[in-house]
Amino acid sequence: MSSTPATSPRVIVIGAGIVGCSLADELTARGWSDVTVLEQGPLPAPGGSTSHAPGLVYRTSPSKTLSAFAQYTVEKFSALRADGQSCFNAVGGLELATTPERWADLHRKAGLAASWGIEGEIIDPDECLKLWPLLDRDRILGGFHTPGDGLARSLPACRAQSERAGARGARFLDRTTVTGIEQRGGRVTGVTTDRGSFPADLVVSAAGFWGPVIGRMAGIDIPLLPLAHQYARTAPLAELAGVNTPRTEASRPILRHQDRDLYFREHTDRIGVGSYAHRPLPVDAFTVPRYEETPGMPSSYPFTEEDFAPSWEECKTLLPALARTRVDEGFNGVFSFTPDGMPLLGESSALRGFWLAEAVWVTHSAGVAKAVAEWMTEGRASLDLHECEVSRFENAQSSPAYVEERAARQFIEVYDVVHPLQGMEQPRPLRVSPFYARQLQLGAHFLEGGGWERPHWYEANSERATAEQLPPRDPWSARHWSPIAAAEARATRERVAMYDMTPLRRLEVTGPGALDFLQHMTTNNLAKKPGSVTYTLLLDEMGGVLSDLTVARLAEQHFQLGANTPADLDRLLDHAPDDVQIRDITAGTCCIGVWGPLARDLVQPLTRDDLSHQALGYFKSLRTHIGHVPVTAMRLSYVGELGWELYTTADLGLRLWDTLWEAGGPHGVIAAGRSAFNSLRLEKGYRSWGHDMTAEHNPYEAGLGFAVRMNKGDFIGRDALAALGEPTRRLTALTLDDPAAVVLGKEPVYINSAESAAGYLTSAGYGYTLGRCVAYAWLPPLAPGTPVHIDYFGAKTAATVAEEPLFDPEMTHILK
Repeated sequence: MSSTPATSPRVIVIGAGIVGCSLADELTARGWSDVTVLEQGPLPAPGGSTSHAPGLVYRTSPSKTLSAFAQYTVEKFSALRADGQSCFNAVGGLELATTPERWADLHRKAGLAASWGIEGEIIDPDECLKLWPLLDRDRILGGFHTPGDGLARSLPACRAQSERAGARGARFLDRTTVTGIEQRGGRVTGVTTDRGSFPADLVVSAAGFWGPVIGRMAGIDIPLLPLAHQYARTAPLAELAGVNTPRTEASRPILRHQDRDLYFREHTDRIGVGSYAHRPLPVDAFTVPRYEETPGMPSSYPFTEEDFAPSWEECKTLLPALARTRVDEGFNGVFSFTPDGMPLLGESSALRGFWLAEAVWVTHSAGVAKAVAEWMTEGRASLDLHECEVSRFENAQSSPAYVEERAARQFIEVYDVVHPLQGMEQPRPLRVSPFYARQLQLGAHFLEGGGWERPHWYEANSERATAEQLPPRDPWSARHWSPIAAAEARATRERVAMYDMTPLRRLEVTGPGALDFLQHMTTNNLAKKPGSVTYTLLLDEMGGVLSDLTVARLAEQHFQLGANTPADLDRLLDHAPDDVQIRDITAGTCCIGVWGPLARDLVQPLTRDDLSHQALGYFKSLRTHIGHVPVTAMRLSYVGELGWELYTTADLGLRLWDTLWEAGGPHGVIAAGRSAFNSLRLEKGYRSWGHDMTAEHNPYEAGLGFAVRMNKGDFIGRDALAALGEPTRRLTALTLDDPAAVVLGKEPVYINSAESAAGYLTSAGYGYTLGRCVAYAWLPPLAPGTPVHIDYFGAKTAATVAEEPLFDPEMTHILK
């Protein structure tokens, strides 16, 4: 296997299911011909999840990335042909509502579809009955119809893509079991199998639910849990006689009855039923038998009739014709779940050259393969993948117990109505700040993020909320919200509040080459005196925003970075020279944000250093003491008010809280939560990476051009920025015209009477200072004052493009 690594590296793909075959096709289409796909089972049906998957492809998801994956899967498989027919049957999709909660959720889902450019409409029960005549009309309130969804013919799609990849040079070897991953110096060098060794420059694990087995060979824990999912087929139905042919197999939409965790599809004159209503049935990937040792497929376990019995009764209620037939056959099919329900994509930081394309359903298969192939061959994907990156999980989220508990919960919640702010209920608490005991005493309402307990508001402030004049909220926007947030926001604007900022990631960069390294990695000029703080960006080579950072230069060779995700650390480590040291200091440190017009009155008496504006200006830092506690004080404010972020070590955190709390009593200090914080930062126009901008956006579109210094010298992404023309879209501030209206984010935005959405919302929240809801949206460039409307649960909500910043444009609240 000779090749030139620089142009066509030797690639081994482990697994010839739908992901492995799609990836081989995508890689070879990009000129990488030295691709070998190893499969332990026989081709073309090797016995993994692909071999038994019912092939459902439904595109609408709260995740824009997952929706894009699914859209590409539909496009690609529709163009693929095998056995003289398309590899995709566009029968459409129909989701039913039998409860008011689901009916509302379908309207929200229709909004998501419009945001992501997917055709769909809300339909009444009569229209549902036309699409599925077997339905009991009286059971349903209506449905959401997506005509472009449908059924992937998975195995023919595998065959068509493997043939195409083979014509470009790829090899597919079946009945070849991987037994080891070879490595040297922290980099993959090949794969060992029961049929010999295969040298490789890059190895991709696309092994499906066997992923943890391959990961262990590589010395990597893959956070994936295989779970069995029930699928049954009825005996022939007289009502379906002559409706379909064995070749077309299905003509009616995929039917989803999510209120009972069920879905249905036609199999000629039979109906297939999938159920998520049963108890989680975890499978140990290390005990799954080989293909030769199973009577059927390794991924197909015996059907447990007792688990399916309640679902069968629900099936007969929704589709009365099923009472005249029976379950003819069934199986428990194994597939993969992760703690957050998202795929695992990208290169491992623990073993370079070892890539993952795991926990991928047929729905997203071709889209994932395209993204991973782009990433491997070009260094970046055309889609934002931060929700899918293998590095997204914290160390605290990597234990086998955590993975099993959370992944099992993902199975249970597959068809649940899930609010955007809804977090997992267990295992909690997992990560807590040093202030946790005090927060409990104050009645903190916690929501979870990244394993952290994050206070969103405090019941101790409930009496203050009675004075707030707030419009009523609909049931959806009222969830995970309290009017207390308004009182906390007001106290921040009028007096002073303490915010727990501990969950924000902190990195330390030191060494002789630290400045030059950070200058090359980021967009802003960091060559400033110690004591300076700078807002800057991490870009990819094409100018996409990978993250935003605050960089404090604490000493000549010592920097502290405020970052976002574990991926930020990985990217910095990837590029760091030998004379630079980087470490994550989050767990050993903590932070309190003290903000409000009385912040200086509270903090100044606690230190002997001068905290006046003249002595410690905005975006400056100082090492000082607050009472007995050594702190690094950074003059930053993400709420638009005077104040500091005060950092200390975790062991002194509680003392810092108590010191500030006691001193703040005469000034009316309160503890405030993330709900107020988000409202205040939206009023000020501060961006939230991962919500408002991602790698799909450049700094100028996102309104962050002030953080780019093109004249400072070379940095990653500079050439791409220099070649940009005028933006065709911008992150745009909107205010809702009706002071009582509220939106939540991801809703579609329309201009004039256009039928198609012009863009979509990112962040949204009620601006308590402004007395109306504030939202940000990706839209074509529009002048302030331009009217638009937002589709919120099917209702048109008027909004207006606003001039930024909405609050305190003269910065008088901060610069004092």
